[in-house]
Amino acid sequence: MGTNIGPTRLNGILFAARDENLRHKEARASPVYGWMMSHNSDSRAVSRRFVLQGLGIGAAALALSGCTTDGRARMANLTPFNGGTGPNGISPEYVTAYGPISDNGFNIPGIDLKRVDPRYLRREVSYAGPEAPGTIIIDTPTRYAYLIQPGGTAIRYGVGIGRDGFAWEGRARVQFKRQWPRWTPPSEMIARQPELEVYRNGMEPGLKNPLGARALYLFKDGKDTLYRLHGTPEWWTIGKAVSSGCVRFMNHDIIDLYDRADSGANVIVNQEGGATV
Repeated sequence: MGTNIGPTRLNGILFAARDENLRHKEARASPVYGWMMSHNSDSRAVSRRFVLQGLGIGAAALALSGCTTDGRARMANLTPFNGGTGPNGISPEYVTAYGPISDNGFNIPGIDLKRVDPRYLRREVSYAGPEAPGTIIIDTPTRYAYLIQPGGTAIRYGVGIGRDGFAWEGRARVQFKRQWPRWTPPSEMIARQPELEVYRNGMEPGLKNPLGARALYLFKDGKDTLYRLHGTPEWWTIGKAVSSGCVRFMNHDIIDLYDRADSGANVIVNQEGGATV
């Protein structure tokens, strides 16, 4: 564990970093830093700044889920960058947290952490913004999702953004959640990829299903936005813009979000330049 060096303010945003090495790594790596320190006067960027104000890039703790006898374990007071003995110097607890999971009859393989940028691993960050606990914020430019927690914190997840993930922004609610959902490709996708015709009536749940282990379905004013927060078997795409899907999480992380988030939860989706929400 690094020494707590105290909070830092950038343009009025409070950051709490665990150690100097961690802060420097994320300052170099995260697009959030570039945005936070910019002076863009665009009204949409101001709106995004308001929604995300108080989200700390550094962490005071982590809440992780790993593989035990029940496939889950909680861990705290960890950072990915503590000079551990895992891949790329990652804390060994992360190796456990992202290890194999047995879930509802499906055996989810462990994540190869050598192929994942450590900044996209699940962690807890400080939060002093306006949104209520339980709110989910999807910030597509930075490839992060946040679940606001009580006590001035938020859980941050790395995500990948698919084609449909860039197609909508605003406020919505989680209408319902599904474990191991079926996937039905839209007609437009089948037209682009005729090989998907066999799934016109739906693809059975499983490790190869594009929606992964869990899905959260977003509605606005009672209507389906067609926007989904979902798992993916292609965990190496986290942090990237990809050709299909909405907002994809590593299966380990979407299970964690599914367990924590309530049906009816408020969701805010921000796109490039800042969403007007």
